[in-house]
Amino acid sequence: MIVPAGDDALTQAAGVLRAGGLVIIPTDTVYGIAVDATVAGAADALFAAKGRPRSVPIAVLVSDEEAAWAVAASPVPSEARRLAARWWPGALTLIVHRGGDWPADLGDDGGTVGLRCPDDAWARALCRATGPLATTSANLHGAPTAAEPAELAAQFEGVVAVVVDGGRREGRASSVVDCTEVPPRLVREGALGPRDLWTRAD
Repeated sequence: MIVPAGDDALTQAAGVLRAGGLVIIPTDTVYGIAVDATVAGAADALFAAKGRPRSVPIAVLVSDEEAAWAVAASPVPSEARRLAARWWPGALTLIVHRGGDWPADLGDDGGTVGLRCPDDAWARALCRATGPLATTSANLHGAPTAAEPAELAAQFEGVVAVVVDGGRREGRASSVVDCTEVPPRLVREGALGPRDLWTRAD
């Protein structure tokens, strides 16, 4: 089912996610497949839908910095806070140590979590309604991500309950910075490069 991004889509998507289902959502970069990874079996369904091994953990979308640090181990690295303050909402995923109280299944590496606050108001509203969402690009593992909702609905027919139509999305993937290391390390260069990340504005 393809539903235009809006209040109705928000209600439908949140209901599917709370029940452990999969939803395709727009982000500021590309479309993603999201699950509530605190629901038993939801992450397994996501790994199966993508053909993705559990050894490749799923990143997490959040509504804001407060929601991000609530699932991170304390203390949150100062460099992670600096990068988030400068680039969130935006195309930056920050890897930090994961807090022990959050019961989400993100894959086999349970000690860390990749967090991102997307620059898409609808996606952030969904995260506010549901809590942090395990989200990965809406594609088969290793394949390109379709830019149009209709293509995604056909590709994941019978697997994903709702495809939220936010229009064509074909941005670059987020950059990924590992903040568990000192100094932090750029794991994947995407929309942001080293010059963006390491040039201080403060």
